[in-house]
Amino acid sequence: MDALSSSFLSTLSHPKTLLSQTPTTTKLKISAVRIEEKPYTTTTTRTTTTSQPLKQPQKPIPAKPTATAPPAPPPAPSLSTTIFNAFDDIINNFIDPPNKPAVDPRHVLSDNFAPVDELPPTECRVIHGTLPPCLDGAYIRNGPNPQYLPRGPYHLFDGDGMLHSIKISGGRATFCSRYVKTYKYTIERDAGSPILPNVFSGFNGLAASAARGGLSAVRFLAGQFDPTNGIGLANTSLSLFGGALYAHGESDLPYVVKVTPNGDVLTLNRHDFDGELSMSMTAHPKIDPDTGETFAFRYGPIPPYLTFFRFDKSGKKQPDVPIFSMKTPSFLHDFAITKKYAIFGDIQIGMNPMDMIFNGGSPVGADPGKVPRIGVIPRYAKDESEMRWFDVPGFNMIHAINAWDEDDGDTVVMVAPNILSVEHTLERLELIHASMEKVKINLKTGTVSRHPVSTRNLDFAVINPAFVAKKNKYVFAAVGDPMPKVIGVVKLDVSMSETNRCECIVASRMYGPGCYGGEPFFVARDPQNPNAKEDDGYIVSYMHNENTGESRFLVMDAQSPDLEIVAAVKLPRRVPYGFHGLFVREDDLNKL
Repeated sequence: MDALSSSFLSTLSHPKTLLSQTPTTTKLKISAVRIEEKPYTTTTTRTTTTSQPLKQPQKPIPAKPTATAPPAPPPAPSLSTTIFNAFDDIINNFIDPPNKPAVDPRHVLSDNFAPVDELPPTECRVIHGTLPPCLDGAYIRNGPNPQYLPRGPYHLFDGDGMLHSIKISGGRATFCSRYVKTYKYTIERDAGSPILPNVFSGFNGLAASAARGGLSAVRFLAGQFDPTNGIGLANTSLSLFGGALYAHGESDLPYVVKVTPNGDVLTLNRHDFDGELSMSMTAHPKIDPDTGETFAFRYGPIPPYLTFFRFDKSGKKQPDVPIFSMKTPSFLHDFAITKKYAIFGDIQIGMNPMDMIFNGGSPVGADPGKVPRIGVIPRYAKDESEMRWFDVPGFNMIHAINAWDEDDGDTVVMVAPNILSVEHTLERLELIHASMEKVKINLKTGTVSRHPVSTRNLDFAVINPAFVAKKNKYVFAAVGDPMPKVIGVVKLDVSMSETNRCECIVASRMYGPGCYGGEPFFVARDPQNPNAKEDDGYIVSYMHNENTGESRFLVMDAQSPDLEIVAAVKLPRRVPYGFHGLFVREDDLNKL
């Protein structure tokens, strides 16, 4: 699942608002958490064969790192930082120790969730098949990777954003891992230790909230950080629009990043769109492939709890459309668009201050008494006068896959996973089950109908990007067992649910014992061909073998009945499990 990032505290950043069965190596585990800064080390991988041997190419390309200057050692913390860290240790050890598994770093950062250091551009070896020419470009995946090992409670969604990029050109691949150089990352790097508290794990209970909030205020007064520069992690996703590539985290503005010709990943700046975007935006903007427009929103803990906006083809932001008809702050991580409308889910996850105060829970939690709703608004609306809400009991969507119009715009259809155990969304991710559904709303009659697409535990689903906001047939989804680990990829034909209630999975690829991947991404074989079939292309993803400690980049044929692996690249070191990715073609990379 995506980073359920710290949007409910995003207003702090704005001055005008309220403050194989046979393991051959030992599994990676963190048996103790160090409280000092993380040292700079070099990670190596072993060359043990996985449980699914792949054909070797005739002329393997040797792994060779690009020459680069060694990283500078971390600075020694200043006296004030040392004093503040001592108070932080008191909070972490006596006031709010990490007792729950969901916030215990020894549990959360075990195995392949453990962080890695940055890796400069390094040539990789293609160990199976050949890389298709249409993959010339870069696949980049975002995810949490804490710069320093946590001193106290830590949630999976609290890590600093790290981009893992594989740049492909002429059948050769170069891999690189770089942090998004956010304001938070930069000041903590320069200080030699953490400064800002972990939002998702640091405010469980009144005492913890008061202690960490007070310490943060003192750090601010001492000049250690300035919240107006943003407190976000940029650890969730990426998007390409308006001629720029962005790394997103929904608690902050996006950061502009760039992939260089040699495969390195640079952070250019924190982007406010000429001052028009003053706070945060979703990590899931929607780009209409026909018009080039981008649609987005932000949400927060004070009214308006939802604000809708868009960008024109050039990336210029258009005026906000505040939605005051959302009466309580709701967790709005994703949404969908059609050619006429934008669709939002008002789900059972939202602010939960009473549980935080009296039960020591998270400030964000589930409200079982709330009836979920779906909101539909014209996508070119100038105000919320045409916003309509429809009750959809039991439907809690975190991610939206796609939506389209039917019946000349009188009906909207959306495909999305429904989170069945919504109360476990933040603290017990392994208990979450997402059942994919197709929801139809008749805008004339107000009737809502729901059709099951699959009963498997599916999330991190994608489509051919050319079909965003248009009726599509195929969906490619990650199989959780349990989430956030992904045991394989399935292909679904969502048109099958229109005629009968049946399982819509038509192809699948499981990774094998001890092997786990992430979100798939679809890359069209010939995106300029208007007559190409919707599924004519490849599915790409990273996969990690916990038995051998080896990570690979996989390329799967999207049209084959078993999603056949047509190419595999052995990566120079392991890639931790993460969130969302993006493929950017070489022509687009050259324009950045």
